[in-house]
Amino acid sequence: MNKVIKKIISAACVATMSIGMLAGCGSTKSSSGSIDGSGTRIMLIGTDRDDAYRKLLMDGIADQAKKAGVTLDDEECGNDVEKQAEAARKAASGGYDAIICRIADASTAPQIELAAGDLPIIYVNNQPDETALKADKYMYVASDEEECGRLQAEYVIKKVNKKEMNIVIMLGEKGHSATIARTRANKNTLKKEGINYHVLFSDYANWNDEQARHDLDLFFKTGQSVDAIFCNNDTMALGAVQALKDNGLDPSKIPVTGCDATPDGCKSIASGGMQYTVFQNAAGQARKAIEIAVALGKGGTAKGISGVTDNLLYGWVPFEPVDASNVKDYMS
Repeated sequence: MNKVIKKIISAACVATMSIGMLAGCGSTKSSSGSIDGSGTRIMLIGTDRDDAYRKLLMDGIADQAKKAGVTLDDEECGNDVEKQAEAARKAASGGYDAIICRIADASTAPQIELAAGDLPIIYVNNQPDETALKADKYMYVASDEEECGRLQAEYVIKKVNKKEMNIVIMLGEKGHSATIARTRANKNTLKKEGINYHVLFSDYANWNDEQARHDLDLFFKTGQSVDAIFCNNDTMALGAVQALKDNGLDPSKIPVTGCDATPDGCKSIASGGMQYTVFQNAAGQARKAIEIAVALGKGGTAKGISGVTDNLLYGWVPFEPVDASNVKDYMS
């Protein structure tokens, strides 16, 4: 799915300044805001890195672990649930302090937690159901996907300026928390603002530009008029832009919105392709995941860390809107 354009160093600096001091035992920070992870062992359980944002996040976690002095071991499990559970068992018996997990199937969180024994788990990029989370034990670090979908819809409402719209929604991975929440927020925001919208076409393109382009090419052959295209990520949005061009349609008149503010997505906005995206701060998410993992791994608490909710289940990193007016700020 789930990609950053701001320079990693500057994004990390912003995240550093925004993170509050930890209180009590298990504190991970000095007065300068650095994370002291010395002596902490963390296992990173991941899936494949074919998706641009996912790769940025996983690489960012490794980078932040190194800066914090954390010993991080990376277990690549593809999308194999059994391999992820086996990695969790290995962490439980191997003297690790915490696990950071990009879970392949969010519904298998209880299985991963059982395999992990007493180790805290910080989930990233794919959100388990809240019933699988536990305060200061099983937490989820990401950006609030509802915010992404809301920002996309607000942009389209302002740009299209119609009370009745024909829209297309290109979906990411079926069952993925971002796919569900972003799409739900698109629809709820349109409805809340009194827009009578009609979804003419919607299908899973699995975060892939070629699949989105192919599916939309078939749709456009029906000749139906579209006011806007919502995409769950930038990569699919790039495919949507190309499909518009392939069919003689003008992207400047049919806004295509994405999410992540990837380098390619930002280039597209700057050159008049995509019109809007939402920056998802991979460096900020990586840093927060490491900070929380170190805190819990040392027997402390996530309370007091910026973005951590009062129920100690989530660590949120805000999304940021990106369009032609500010896209240069997000390009390296």
